[in-house]
Amino acid sequence: MPKSRKNTTVALTKVRKPKKEGKNKLIENIRLAVEKYDSVFVWRENNMKNNTMKNLKAGEWNHSKFFFGKVNVMAFALGKTKSLELAKNLSKLTKFLKGSVGLLFTNKSKSDVCDFFKSFSAYHFTKTGNIATDTVELPLGPLTQFSHSLEPHLRQLGLPVKLNKGTIELTQKFVVCTEGDTLKQEQCKILKLLDIKMSEFNITLLCYWNKTGDFEVLNNGV
Repeated sequence: MPKSRKNTTVALTKVRKPKKEGKNKLIENIRLAVEKYDSVFVWRENNMKNNTMKNLKAGEWNHSKFFFGKVNVMAFALGKTKSLELAKNLSKLTKFLKGSVGLLFTNKSKSDVCDFFKSFSAYHFTKTGNIATDTVELPLGPLTQFSHSLEPHLRQLGLPVKLNKGTIELTQKFVVCTEGDTLKQEQCKILKLLDIKMSEFNITLLCYWNKTGDFEVLNNGV
């Protein structure tokens, strides 16, 4: 006879904290940042890597504050309309809060911020489904960068290899990927073994606001 659901005991460890708590905290922190910092930028990420972003926040930009959360919550915190905005023209930023975007609060000048992110980029290993930015071709012959113990793994990934006196050799030329390819899992694994980083993480600044009420569109490609 099936057990009654009425008597089911739910472990306390499985009880999740209400989402509203996190939402309210984000709203509170954004509103505190509006008071604390002189200007706000809306930025869009491309191929963001969490570790790189953490290093950016803790390093060169530890004097500023980044937010990357639900766009509707961030927009609500700033005020979506003129009557609800926390400061003059602040609601204009909310029109750019679409897609994979965030907020940067800072006391740095607009030119300093723009100059930094114009030249900022960081490369990391690509993921399945990304597009190959280069053609990678391995010539026939020894692969001295790999230990002999990797030979079975390389064969499993599709490389035509053999062991020759303890050295892994390619028995024929092998194209890992061609520029423009949609990368498969095996290709990504080979690129990582070759220490080839194809994914570029960068940040595009979309618009700017400061406490005097100035607002400027920096990039219209929203």
